[in-house]
Amino acid sequence: MTVTEDLVSYEDALAAYDPVMGLEVHVELGTKTKMFCGCSTELGAPPNSQTCPTCLGLPGSLPVVNAVGVESAVKIGLALNCEIAEWCRFARKNYFYPDMPKNFQTSQYDEPIAFNGYLDVEVDGETFRVEIERAHMEEDTGKSTHIGGATGRIHGAQHSLLDYNRAGIPLIEIVTKPIVGAGAKAPEVAKAYVAELRELIKTLGVSEARMEMGQMRCDVNLSLRPIGEEKFGTRSETKNVNSLRSVERAVRFEIQRHAAVLSAGGKIVQETRHFHEEHGSTTSGRIKEEAEDYRYFPEPDLVPVAPPREWVEELRAGLPELPRVRRMRLQAEWGISDHEMQSVLNAGAIDSIVATIDAGAPADQARKWWMGELARRANESGTDLAAMPISAAQVARVCALVAEGTLNDKLARQVIEAVLLGEGDPDQVVEQRGLAIVSDDSALGAAVDDAIAANPAVADKVRDGKVAAAGALVGAVMKATRGQADAARARELILERLGVQG
Repeated sequence: MTVTEDLVSYEDALAAYDPVMGLEVHVELGTKTKMFCGCSTELGAPPNSQTCPTCLGLPGSLPVVNAVGVESAVKIGLALNCEIAEWCRFARKNYFYPDMPKNFQTSQYDEPIAFNGYLDVEVDGETFRVEIERAHMEEDTGKSTHIGGATGRIHGAQHSLLDYNRAGIPLIEIVTKPIVGAGAKAPEVAKAYVAELRELIKTLGVSEARMEMGQMRCDVNLSLRPIGEEKFGTRSETKNVNSLRSVERAVRFEIQRHAAVLSAGGKIVQETRHFHEEHGSTTSGRIKEEAEDYRYFPEPDLVPVAPPREWVEELRAGLPELPRVRRMRLQAEWGISDHEMQSVLNAGAIDSIVATIDAGAPADQARKWWMGELARRANESGTDLAAMPISAAQVARVCALVAEGTLNDKLARQVIEAVLLGEGDPDQVVEQRGLAIVSDDSALGAAVDDAIAANPAVADKVRDGKVAAAGALVGAVMKATRGQADAARARELILERLGVQG
């Protein structure tokens, strides 16, 4: 089957069906040790070098709960407007896990640490409230590497290698309630939710939430129901989607695929599916188990967790300013429209702009350079704006050089280019490349005289009172000085030479 075969158009799908989504996001916590043992969580270690009897599931080993992991879970729950359980416990989720040496996952089932919350997200000026069913603690699995075959997956592989360094790393799984009413905006709402959640997690400081490194992964549950019906359809679950763009594409593809199957009189199979980044499609994985198929039972080796109310309130009082509140404050401070703020958000420029302002630049100038020249160069190079090799302090210095008259915008762009190329700080670049504006009369005088001599007709117009024509002479001076002349001073000298009042 090709990636486009048996799909209906997105418009036709939405004309007949209402999409219902459920998003499950797994976040790797940035703790120094694993969730139930003292093994390091540092990335890049040799395979299986960060293991112990507990995370390898050896007989007689006993787990101990990571206190920082619990604290991080409570912070996430509070930031998501959840209720925090006064008492909760862990459970064993039994399933054949080739990459989990215990052959069960220590998780939480019917008694999560946080529940009944919400997160508001905005799409095209409309606010959608995504309700959170639960946020619970669990542990990550190991990593399987399948050798041989064409796809890198287990099918067709000759053998597999297992690295248990990741087994036992603390996870928080955040599960939404069914998201209904998004309609045609369902893909954008899903993307906006995961983006907002990622910013919230990063703001709390509990994880770097780098999706490309697997620190944050999203499972996309989707079903369709005929327009006007209340009963949800059968869902599919696209596993481990690891970018914002892929979340949006996975929702869109599954809407079209479900609609095609249902419109042809078929039935949706409840299954897990794999997302393929290269062409934006999904393929079947395995039949999806229900909760009872995992044979959950309370973890006998761990005592229940009972967060003291005083401690929870201390954590609540210590929460940082959350992303949505911060954006609203910054938008008001900067005096920009909703559309302009959305553009800043889409570009991933908020932190860079704030840091540049903190380094001394005016807000409008900081936005101008990050959203203009730097965003353009980031797009051309396929680089995230925040990863551009220029610091906020360097951008602020460029702004200062323009404000003090050392640079104009054209020269400032050249300075930024040189900084990006690694030629040094802005002041070094100005000196090494000789980019400062020429403003003293002795240096400008010759260029002004040459411009007048080379353009006698224009000079006559200026003498006759057509002062606007002086712009052509200023342009000639700028060209002769490679854009380094002080345009305002050049105009003054031209008018003086021609005996005209400005």
